Amino acid sequence: MSLASPTAVKAAPVKAEHFDVLVVGAGISGVGAAYHMTQQRPGKTFVVLEALEGMGGTWLTHQYPGIRSDSDLYTFGYRFKPWVGPPIATAQEILDYMNAVVDENDLGRHIRYRHRITSATWSSAETLWTIEATRTDTGEIRRFTANFLWMCQGYYRHSEGYTPEWPGMDDFKGRIVHPQTWPQDLDLTGTQVVVIGSGATAATLVPAIAEDCGHVTLLQRSPTYFIPGRNENLMADELRKLQIDETWIHEIVRRKVLFDQDAFTRLAIEQPEAVKQELLAGVSALVGPEAVAKHFTPSYRPWRQRIAFVPDGDLFQSVKAGRTSVVTDEIDRFTATGILLKSGETLEADVIITATGFNLNVLGDIAFTIDGKPLEFGKTVTYRGMMFTGLPNMVWVFGYFRASWTLRADLLADFVCRLLTHMDEKGAAKVSVALRPQDADMPLLPWIDPENFNPGYLMRGMDLLPKRGDKPEWQHSQDYWREKDELPLIDLDEPAFVYEGAAVAAAKVA
Repeated sequence: MSLASPTAVKAAPVKAEHFDVLVVGAGISGVGAAYHMTQQRPGKTFVVLEALEGMGGTWLTHQYPGIRSDSDLYTFGYRFKPWVGPPIATAQEILDYMNAVVDENDLGRHIRYRHRITSATWSSAETLWTIEATRTDTGEIRRFTANFLWMCQGYYRHSEGYTPEWPGMDDFKGRIVHPQTWPQDLDLTGTQVVVIGSGATAATLVPAIAEDCGHVTLLQRSPTYFIPGRNENLMADELRKLQIDETWIHEIVRRKVLFDQDAFTRLAIEQPEAVKQELLAGVSALVGPEAVAKHFTPSYRPWRQRIAFVPDGDLFQSVKAGRTSVVTDEIDRFTATGILLKSGETLEADVIITATGFNLNVLGDIAFTIDGKPLEFGKTVTYRGMMFTGLPNMVWVFGYFRASWTLRADLLADFVCRLLTHMDEKGAAKVSVALRPQDADMPLLPWIDPENFNPGYLMRGMDLLPKRGDKPEWQHSQDYWREKDELPLIDLDEPAFVYEGAAVAAAKVA
């Protein structure tokens, strides 16, 4: 009996599933995209791929004490789903709201969880995207093809937050924690805690842990603007007393909030000193003018960075009660028992929490290839902050800095659905944006003007983001009150849009 020589067993090729539209991410934007697809393009097939074990994005990954929105839910919530809770909501309340949207509209059947996308490849020959994803629970490779890619993955890396490298960090004998990756076994009872940071995360976290800790010190290099106020909407409460339908309450309150936000934003630009004094007066009423002068007076004008709402002034109440101290200084180095400041003061700590921001995530950290060439996203030019030269059949949802993210997610959903309809009507298989002849000498500038808005995560990653021009079409205006009127009126046949496909080619010949 002879033995046959062994032969290599070839792995079976991964079979691809095809969809008309592939949505990346099941956070606030991706769930909204799924809803709008079912309502506006019910004949199209689509799938939502989510790397995490559930939907919710930020509200699922962030599990630090006190996690809450810094935008009111009448505008951060969807326009189609009434919000019935307090304006500033906890992460769990937001997840419950989003779960209701998924359940009420049978969106769950379109979402694939634990699918981490590793590559996205565009082929002009096939007018097709090929997406490869890894199942995080099994390691299995899955492949999908799609005609259109809808990027709803957010703007920061979920797996890790940004922590600067300070001298002596390895010498510290306690625990260093970033809020974005909060350890579930962390017990702060009776501990001395230093929280580094001055933004919305620090303002949320500090009052949530202060009562359990021995003491909390908020260490900031420079102050941030805040708006303290009651976590209630009096207009919504009054309308509920009149038994007005919640759909109407949501729309009326939403419009009022947007009107007030628009007025406040314009006033901050036109009369920054007046707005500054008004904001400082709100904080002074809680902690006194001396503390405001020393620790709560920013060096920049209002709205150059995001302004967070502090519900019921809880951060300042904690400072006033003595549970929290504020130190405005710079770090010289970490020591075995705490932090040495450049002033010479030492802050003793058992735990140091670095509420120091995000790492910018560009296109979901996915390896993009366009017709065999790796995509250099930073060299593209943006069309209205949603499409990009050299990137066909794709829209990226990037929200507002001075208004709720979801406002733009809803607007762009309308645009995508209208664009898909227009492509079908033209018989086009491919759409891209391209600079027009009149744009040939247009100066190319950074994604965002740092003189108007300059948060750290954007400044650190600006080179990774597309360029903008000096014309409205080639900018992300960051102005909801303008875009809500302009985006629905975009002429989809303007020269910036380039269509290709069998019917389009035939029309060109004719």
